[in-house]
Amino acid sequence: MADALDIKPRLRGRLHAGATPLVLAAGILLVVLAPTTGTRIASAVYAVTGILLFGISAVYHRGNWSPGVKIILKRLDHTNIMLVIAGSYTPLAWALLPHDKAVLLLILIWSGALAGIAFRLLWLHAPRWLYTPVYIALGCAALFYIPDFWSVNMPAAVLVIAGGAAYIAGAVIYAMKRPNPSVEWFGFHEIFHAFTLAGFSCHYIAIMMAVLSAGS
Repeated sequence: MADALDIKPRLRGRLHAGATPLVLAAGILLVVLAPTTGTRIASAVYAVTGILLFGISAVYHRGNWSPGVKIILKRLDHTNIMLVIAGSYTPLAWALLPHDKAVLLLILIWSGALAGIAFRLLWLHAPRWLYTPVYIALGCAALFYIPDFWSVNMPAAVLVIAGGAAYIAGAVIYAMKRPNPSVEWFGFHEIFHAFTLAGFSCHYIAIMMAVLSAGS
């Protein structure tokens, strides 16, 4: 989630720093409330990817790092986007889909995430216009299963769509670097982070609803 500017707005990383302990607490709550072994494991996978996403993003964006450390954190930051996409669909698939469809979606989404991670690790400085659509494509891969989600838990499906829309809006802003209201305080990257937090929140509520319904 880094941009190429050396001068960071003063609020860079603060949203994700503030979100990290909340995501940790929310993840623990989700795992504790999950009614079955399968949903607990799937929820734990999702929780870990969320904590990694916001925690490493906060560390990366708030610190002033040496070039070597900065590169390592940047790689982790970018690969965590792939992980949280796959992590988000893991409990949704497990709780809302028939077993065969759940397994197929998880194979597809995790294979895509691993391929995307390899791409970002091998070409860290790829242009935004090239790698941003990769994130969007991975996130949209599960759209084919939205009718299945909808038939089982319509409110959760609506929140999945809303969260996806927030993620896509943030990705477009990140790729275009616009709007950029304040270079000193709150720029386009901070707006991107805000949309990421909004998308994650929508998906968290959807996952909580799906997981709880799996035990009823």
